[in-house]
Amino acid sequence: MVSYQDWLSFWKICFSPTLMVHHFCFGYPLSIFFIVINEFCERFSYYGMRAVLVLYFKYFLHWDDNLSTAIYHTFVALCYLTPILGAIIADSWLGKFKTIISLSIVYTIGQAIMAVSSINDMTDYNRDGTPDNIPLHIGLSMIGLILIAFGTGGIKPCVSAFGGDQFEEEQEKQRNRFFSLFYLSVNAGSLLSTIITPILRGKLALFGVCVALYDGL
Repeated sequence: MVSYQDWLSFWKICFSPTLMVHHFCFGYPLSIFFIVINEFCERFSYYGMRAVLVLYFKYFLHWDDNLSTAIYHTFVALCYLTPILGAIIADSWLGKFKTIISLSIVYTIGQAIMAVSSINDMTDYNRDGTPDNIPLHIGLSMIGLILIAFGTGGIKPCVSAFGGDQFEEEQEKQRNRFFSLFYLSVNAGSLLSTIITPILRGKLALFGVCVALYDGL
């Protein structure tokens, strides 16, 4: 069994500033390509989930418009408040790297819980196609959303700064290009997921596939 410390040691080696001198690709530290790809995937996951979240509330949990809207906006607000907490953790305790790794794990757990909460068969005891224990699904959904908000918000102030740390002092030109590429990946992930996820939801819903399951994972 690979422990958390083993994974941490592995990624420390991969992103070690002393080793990056020997690992360049097109004049850029190799690690920044992983950072950009990871950011694209994270934004795709987050905005994809948000794109269908209200529909999940209304048609799976059977909430009315007011409650669905209130919970949705509370979740979004929490996602943009938790960066403060993430910055405090990174600056005062764990540092940027450990904060990103730790809160990414929290984020992944939240997405998994959110996905599990949308599985009909988990509480569909009479096999009529609808869940019979809605409170359980609501509880799991709220736990998942809180973990997602804490994870996505907590890593937000750390990832771009950590990417900038991968460059040497004389690589100012490459660093500036990295930030342009980084924010391109953020917006590309957001745009594509907002377009693709509702399309997938419309197609897969015809076959009874739960929205949050494929979206979260």
